[in-house]
Amino acid sequence: MADIQNNIRTRVTLNEYSVGNTHSTDFPGSYTGYDDALDLRKFQKNFRIDIIRSFDDYLEFDMVGIDASIVNAFRRILLSEVPTMAIEKVFVHNNTSIIQDEVLAHRLGLIPIFADPRLFEYVSEGDEEGTPSDTIVFDLKVKCTKNPTADTTDPDDLYKNHKVYSRHLKWVPIGNQSDLFKEGDIRPVDDDILIAKLRPGQELNLRVHCVKGIGKDHIKFSPVATASYRLLPEITLLAPIQGEKAERLKKCFSADVIEIDIVDGVKTARVAHPRKDTCSREVLRHDDLKDLVRLTKIRDHFIFSIESTGALAANILFSEAVKILMKKCQTFLSKIKT
Repeated sequence: MADIQNNIRTRVTLNEYSVGNTHSTDFPGSYTGYDDALDLRKFQKNFRIDIIRSFDDYLEFDMVGIDASIVNAFRRILLSEVPTMAIEKVFVHNNTSIIQDEVLAHRLGLIPIFADPRLFEYVSEGDEEGTPSDTIVFDLKVKCTKNPTADTTDPDDLYKNHKVYSRHLKWVPIGNQSDLFKEGDIRPVDDDILIAKLRPGQELNLRVHCVKGIGKDHIKFSPVATASYRLLPEITLLAPIQGEKAERLKKCFSADVIEIDIVDGVKTARVAHPRKDTCSREVLRHDDLKDLVRLTKIRDHFIFSIESTGALAANILFSEAVKILMKKCQTFLSKIKT
């Protein structure tokens, strides 16, 4: 009975037509005989973070021993409160392309800018010009011409500069920015983002201002392409599954989740990599297999992934999210005291 109750407290169950035990248990008195009140020492002992994969633009790690509300707070902060630099103003000197000024400005605003937002201030209210401490300036000057030596109908050979890419944005240092930053420190994250297509005689002559902002104000300031989490899947075989059943069981799950070993000359299924499971519950459609497998998720084990847009590395983004949450907690505590 104790094992069943503990399983209810620590596992989310995947049934054929429903998901069970989805409620949180982080409240005292939820279960008889268990003290679920928050204990800081117990939390410090049980909580851990395991780095699974780490690259400049991608981070995957496990957060174990924490409640979903805290994990979701990190996700929401990453999406909407960690600042970046993005194009805010577009000054159009000449635009003879077929793209309207408003559409062009929107495209430019969504280009990720490689610049550390921690080195810049927020623009002061009413400041129209911008200063070296809060504004980055780019020029975009491209004119399409015919290639007189071309003997083909391919536009790439027939025309020069007929495709305008993000690499055509040239940083223009203002004030003392040239002393603080070297060439390459400030640029679009990717060089090959297509902005517009031109034909001979058409041109773009623009100046753009980048400022610091957060995703809560506009999605162009969001530093992540995605930030998500999921519970760690758990697959338990309640009985040996062998032969043809083992082959069918393997096909019910994502690649590499189930592997087949030869035990005493018989094909026997084994759970190899449960974290790769997408929880499709396909196995529950097989009457002869569904009672041999238990599908659950570990309630306090979260697989967290961050994909950065490139302005800051993914691990730095999470560190910034932690600092923002800490500041929120300190503000809340000071409000309570006063």
